Amino acid sequence: MTLADCDRVSRIRVRGWQTAYRGLVPQPYLDALDAAADAERRRALFARAPEDVVNLVAEDEGGEVVGWACVGPYRDGEVRTADAELYALYVDAARFGTGVGQALLRESARRCETAGHARMLLWVLKGNTRARRFYERAGFRPDGAEEPFVVEGVAVPEVRYARPLGD
Repeated sequence: MTLADCDRVSRIRVRGWQTAYRGLVPQPYLDALDAAADAERRRALFARAPEDVVNLVAEDEGGEVVGWACVGPYRDGEVRTADAELYALYVDAARFGTGVGQALLRESARRCETAGHARMLLWVLKGNTRARRFYERAGFRPDGAEEPFVVEGVAVPEVRYARPLGD
């Protein structure tokens, strides 16, 4: 990923939220999401990302960004652990089912394994059945950890998934 990819990544991310989280997150929050504002935040995050945080994009044959993933050390509060975490994975909705998400997930896992992580963790909204099925097909399993993600005062439950790396 480069700084020039931030606008497209943000459009994919915002549309992803608006699609995947409809009915799970308060609709006024989803309606207010702004790709331009998200791109500004993304540029700032990208510019100061530690070396152990990796942003990956998938491009189509014409060079258009069609997916994005971000991985790095697992965050337990402010503490980074020895595990890896998939912070984000979004694919343009028009590309669902084409293997873009699988390719991003495989490359993310490969990079985390190369960096010495033995396990990858991720958080997913409990009600996001499409994403949960996607991760389960890739070998992730819920590990029993749950926590609320609070959006506009509404607690939206998240579950943590885990998968050993190197298998």
